[in-house]
Order: sequence, then C-alpha cells, then structure tokens
Amino acid sequence: MSKPEQQREPSLNDASFARPDYDRHERKGVPEVVMTHSKTVDQCTAIATSFLERTGRAILSRVSHELKAALDATYGPDGFEWYPASRSAIIRRSSNAVPSFGGIVGILTAGTSDQPAAEEAAIVCQEMGCTVKAAYDVGVAGLHRLFEPLQSFLEGGVDVIIVAAGMDGALPSVVSGLVDVPVIGLPTSVGYGLGGKGEAALLSMLQTCSPGLAVVNIDNGVGAGAMAGLIANRVAAARRGNGED
Repeated sequence: MSKPEQQREPSLNDASFARPDYDRHERKGVPEVVMTHSKTVDQCTAIATSFLERTGRAILSRVSHELKAALDATYGPDGFEWYPASRSAIIRRSSNAVPSFGGIVGILTAGTSDQPAAEEAAIVCQEMGCTVKAAYDVGVAGLHRLFEPLQSFLEGGVDVIIVAAGMDGALPSVVSGLVDVPVIGLPTSVGYGLGGKGEAALLSMLQTCSPGLAVVNIDNGVGAGAMAGLIANRVAAARRGNGED
C-alpha cells in the first residue's frame, strides 16, 4: 500500500468504548482532541494513555475537576499541562516538542468572559505548530480598544484572525471589515435573556455584511482553532515556497 493510502487508512483499536484516531494529525494536519464531557474518568484516562503511548501527546477538552485531579496525580507536573480558563489539558512526553510550521494566528475576544473559548482555540493552533498572538476585552462597547492590538496583529503578519464574542456578537463583523486576512467568528455562550447563551451572537455573525467572515458553532474553540491553523500553515508553506521566509 502506498504512503498516501496508508495515511488515509484509519488506525483503530479494539476497545469497546473508543476507537482513537491516532493518525489524524499526520493525515489531516489537525490533532485529535478528546472531548471529555460525558465520559468517565476511567475512559478519559485510558484514551489519554493510549494517545500518549502511540503519539507522545494527548489533548483533552472540557476537563472536569475530578478528571484533572486524576490526570495530575497520574502524570505529575512534568508531563501534565493545565489551562484553567478553557479547562483544557495536554499530556505529553518531554520529547514531544511541537515543530513550528510558520503559521501566525491572531485571536481577539470581545470580553474577558469570552476567554475560555478563545484559549481553547489558541491551544489547538499552538499544537498545530502556529504562533498565536492574542488580545482580550476589545469589544464594541469600547471600540477604541480594538485598534492598537489589531494594528499590531497586521504589522506582525498574522495569516488569519479568530474573533470570539458573545452577547451581540458584533466584533467579528467589525474586524472583518477592517482587514485583508480571513476572519473566523467564534460565538460564545456569554449572554442572557432572549437570544442568550450564544444564539444572538451566532445569528449576528451568520448575518454579517462583511465578506470574508466564516463562523463556527457556539463555544467551538476547537473548530475555530483547527480552521485557523490549517489556513495559517497553508499560507506559511506558500511563503516558504516563494522564498519569503
């Protein structure tokens, strides 16, 4: 079987509760992220251990306090990385350094409350070998806060920008109307009352008047990070091919 065919062939184990996709990063350019919500601690630990043994790394999202304690006790401070805002965890061998592929991703949030989804996106981008530049709390309620970080992003050569926003969800459209790079809208569940829990934010982004804005689902930081990482690394590869790096 040729190498491309081997890469397309899924690698599965025979466990009754999980069939991990160990080759996803090699095949697709996006690492597998284990969503731990609704899984038991034992299931999550077994899946994480299998990834660690096969790939040298396990990335977990939506980690409960109980699971965090179990992972911390099992893998200790040297192998366990914890991101409290997004409740994400990475377990890795010391030899599993992520190579840089040259992509540059900018991440903005409308409010500090949007940081959990933004951090989830940032983790995925970093684990895809991208450099991440982030600025938080620059929403439309005080639009003057946006211009300095946005200018810094553009001067720093970002290839794509993720904009996380709840409430009215207006910031992604504003940013998209000001820049010449792709913008990914990340609606968050911040909000209350009619249209709360991200619904108004999602609909606002979908109804954007600014071409060049793509939108993921509510609180889907993993999806936003994966899309941004693919775009940024593709652009970086083109730069290398043109001798720009």
